[in-house]
This record gives sequence, structure tokens and C-alpha cells, in this order.
Amino acid sequence: MKPLKADLLILFVTLCWGSSYLFMKMGLSSIGEFNLIALRFGLAFLLAAVILYPKLRQIDATTIRYAMVVGVILFIMFTALTFGLKTTSTSNAGFLVSLTVVFVPLLHTFLFKKRMEKKTMFSISLALIGIMLLTVKLPLTFNAGDLLCIIAALCYALHINVVSVAARKVDALNLGIMQLGFAGLYALIFSLIFENPTLPSTSDGWIAILFLSLICSGLGFILQTIAQKYTTPARTGLVFSLEPVFAAICGYWFMQEVMNSREFLGAAVVLLSVVISSINIEFKKPAPAKQPAGHT
Repeated sequence: MKPLKADLLILFVTLCWGSSYLFMKMGLSSIGEFNLIALRFGLAFLLAAVILYPKLRQIDATTIRYAMVVGVILFIMFTALTFGLKTTSTSNAGFLVSLTVVFVPLLHTFLFKKRMEKKTMFSISLALIGIMLLTVKLPLTFNAGDLLCIIAALCYALHINVVSVAARKVDALNLGIMQLGFAGLYALIFSLIFENPTLPSTSDGWIAILFLSLICSGLGFILQTIAQKYTTPARTGLVFSLEPVFAAICGYWFMQEVMNSREFLGAAVVLLSVVISSINIEFKKPAPAKQPAGHT
């Protein structure tokens, strides 16, 4: 596969994930939060397991243990995001969750004690300014949904860092499939405790669940795994930074969500910080001037 085709696959996955905020809001209109997560990941796991059954037969106990851990992180991430979407807009959620690209190197520095690059520190500072412009209202308030979306971004960054370690020790594709199953299982347990699990009662609810499970989670994880074999991490991160743009477009077209000029500026600053953190830029010192021949 050519790198351009791989990038187009990543772009398709990004479009799906950007639109997922809209479909999550649609799904929440007929079922509970944990119920939604359980159906989303349960169906995604079944799809991936059926398609990749020959590969899944080779799974071992170590992979299952790692999948249990990353599945917990995935479950917490989507719990925060799903509850956050109840009290914030689709566009805000998309931009705030995109901070994952900034939080990944921050957590990597904390967990592995590696020095953070100046570019990364600049990106984080820029992102925080954007968050303030996007979410802080006058008088000073902070929407609970915005905070939950930021927690979701932190969990996703932790998920990426943990998976980067686990994938070196076990089969990455099997790990990706099994984490879907465990995330769905954890959500089902919470749904049984705190909710009355049901199937969607409306056509919009079914459309949302099927799109989220089959396209966003099942197909999305599979295509991402395949495409990343043929493109670089930097290019993948840059393409994924377009996710909040797609989220905002979907919110504008389908949910009639309107952002004021300050929120647009904040969103632009957040997106800029994500792009800066994704691009590999090297700053080289200018070469010292040569001394004229014979000069002492």
C-alpha cells in the first residue's frame, strides 16, 4: 500500500471519529450512557472477532491480561466522554478531546522520565490558552461537560502510552480486538448496576448504535491498525488532528450548534497547538561564519 492511500484511510477513520460525537448524542436520546458504551464496544468486538477469527485463535494469556488493563482505560475514557456530551456541545467535545495529541508527550515524559522538547512545552501552553478561550465563560465558570471531555483526552493519552508498551510484548492486532471486548464488558457490568439495559427504541437510536459500533469502533480500529503500517506516526497524528474540525462541521450541519467569535478563536488556537505538536520540526543552529584565510 502506498503512503498516500494509507493517509486517505486514516483520513476516513478521522472523519468517522469526528462524526461519532453527533451519533453519541443521538444514541443517548433513547438509552443510558453505560448501555450505549456496552452496545458500542460489544458489537464492535463481535464484528472484529468474526472477521479476524483465525488471527484471534492465536491469542495468549499475556495478551488477555494487557487487554484487561487497556480495556479499563478505554472504558473510563468513553465514560467521561459520553457523560460529558450531555452538558457540552459537539464542537467543544471534538476540540477538547483533540488535546490527546498534546497530552501524549506530556504523559510520556511523566511516566518514562524523558525530557520534554521545547516544541511540546510550547504546544501545551498554546492549548491551555485555547481551552480558556473555548470553554471559560464570564463570569468565570467551567462547564462540567468540558472538564469530562478533558479527562477523556487524558485517558486516551494514557491509553496510547500504555498500548505503545504492550504492543511490543504481545500481538498488537489481538490486543486491539480484545480491548474492545473488555471495554464492552465493563460497561455492561456498570449498566446492570446503575441502569436498566435495553436496546434502542427508535430508528435514530439504532442508526447511532450501528454506526458507532461497526464504523467508528470496529472498522475504525481495524483500518487504523492496517494503515499505520504504511505511514509514519507524525503523518498519522497530523491527519488525526483534523478530527475536531469534522466534529465542528457535523455539529453545525446536523445539530445547529453555533459558536461565537471567541469560541472560534479558542478552537483555532487548540487546533493550532495540536498541529504544532504533530509536526516534526527540527531547528538547526546556523553554522559559524568561516574566518577569512590568513586571519589570526
